[in-house]
Amino acid sequence: MIKEATLTPEEREEQKRLMYEKMSPRRRKFVDRIGFEKWDPFEKPFDPIDIRTDATGHTAHQLTHLYLRDKGAQINQEYVDAINEFNVTLVMNFEKVRPIYDYCLWYEELTRKRGIKP
Repeated sequence: MIKEATLTPEEREEQKRLMYEKMSPRRRKFVDRIGFEKWDPFEKPFDPIDIRTDATGHTAHQLTHLYLRDKGAQINQEYVDAINEFNVTLVMNFEKVRPIYDYCLWYEELTRKRGIKP
């Protein structure tokens, strides 16, 4: 098979049409649902979660490890699982956790203003 990067737009469209025609009816149904024009069979796959990194260059596992090391206390497994789940979401889609992050900053400031130590 020809590398996708070397295809002209016409060859790319032809390859796309051939792939569609060879698909099972069930798979075609999926493509039809999203629309043939929007469907990109040449799309690069996502990196596996264990090698995706956040803005600091750390993986979800590394972030969890760093946090627990810095925390220094014995923490129950439920707490560790919640931190790890949060870090996976953070690495995969920061915009999904941004509201929680912004809220935590706001809440810390609110408690500080009122003389409450969280």
